[in-house]
Amino acid sequence: MHTLTDCYLRRTSQEEQQLYDHLLYCVQTESPQQIIERFRRLFITARDYAVPEVRQALDKIVSTKNAEDNFKLVLNRCCHIPINRWQMQSTTQAAIPALVGLFEETLPPGSVYSRSARRTRLLVSQFKESEQYLTLQRLAHVVESNLNPKLKPNPNQGEQTVGNLIDRYPYLYEHCLLSEDCSYEHQQTVRHIKTRMQHQFELNLSKYVTYQVRLAQIARSKQHQSRDRLIQPVYNPTLLSDRELGAALREFVGRTKGHYTHRDLAQNFLTQSIKTTSYRAFKDELYEYLLGSMDSQYHQLQFNDKLYDYLKNTLTRYDTQKPSEFLLLRTSSKLLNFLVVDSPQRPDHYIFVDMITNMGATPTVLLLLKIALLCRQVKPHLEKRFSILFNHYEASAGEGVPWLIKSMENVHIALSIHFGSMDLSCLKQLM
Repeated sequence: MHTLTDCYLRRTSQEEQQLYDHLLYCVQTESPQQIIERFRRLFITARDYAVPEVRQALDKIVSTKNAEDNFKLVLNRCCHIPINRWQMQSTTQAAIPALVGLFEETLPPGSVYSRSARRTRLLVSQFKESEQYLTLQRLAHVVESNLNPKLKPNPNQGEQTVGNLIDRYPYLYEHCLLSEDCSYEHQQTVRHIKTRMQHQFELNLSKYVTYQVRLAQIARSKQHQSRDRLIQPVYNPTLLSDRELGAALREFVGRTKGHYTHRDLAQNFLTQSIKTTSYRAFKDELYEYLLGSMDSQYHQLQFNDKLYDYLKNTLTRYDTQKPSEFLLLRTSSKLLNFLVVDSPQRPDHYIFVDMITNMGATPTVLLLLKIALLCRQVKPHLEKRFSILFNHYEASAGEGVPWLIKSMENVHIALSIHFGSMDLSCLKQLM
């Protein structure tokens, strides 16, 4: 799991530090085009670099016995040096995808005479197969999408791979745009990009809801014939249909039976759980709380039995203890593993697919939201579950896994409403 608490822990050699210091100085004094040319000469052609001592330092790095393991980390950090600076200014952000795309120009190792140059080209070629390069590609795609935002989602996005949709889901960024060796500076870069993209989505969603409210008002006042002349159309910012988005908004924002919001129900459950005498009894009450939002027909398909048995057998050594925040967090995390996916090593998710098949994406995500509303600290764990699914299907065509795209869209909407900074006043009017 890659989080913002990870850091670049591997010991840096003198030659590596010399390379980093050189690139940092160049980034501060040269244009992005000049930096990209430096990267081309250092790593792609691996020849004719104008600073001999830097070339010599790189030669020593690629000739070490651990170079095949370490070089991908070194090159990744080299790339982050300009990226972290360029992303801060809108005028230089376009250089980020250009830098990452540079590695598609990799040249064959045997086309140079120098042994160190051949070695560099070979290691750069191997770098393209690494997790580090994959995260760079994802980041470049996100930046490029941010530079060229589309007012209306492409209706053919289902024909793209799942991986090409990464820019749509900022809640995945910390898990999909960071590699294990990332520096603190790069973590901050990803956090900044995430905040920017999330804010833009919330703004677009708010504009869309406001537009829908105004349409409804005009329709009620019998002015619908001239509505196109009265207000500028605002496109649905999701990959859901207008009907699906409307249903999701009503589900996540609307009130349940008894006129309680989902946040109200979560708070009521937490207040009552303080009085619960044992963890075993707490799990029974949690079971009832979770099933309160589920379709009764799906209960009849044995899902409730599976859920009850899972909770009953969860952390049984604590059954006689009084519930605590620790047990709430552990239970919530385990529930998400059970309902969505356990881990990259065990990516089975048949229960999740079964829920979506029988209930639909929105009610399924609502169940997950109810867990997140009980324990705010479990939200990153929920996001991590979906990053595992994203990674698992990254190379798949979106049209082949519509259930995944619909669920990721629903998660984005649900988290934006309940954990974002959206103004919900218009949403409540729409309800």
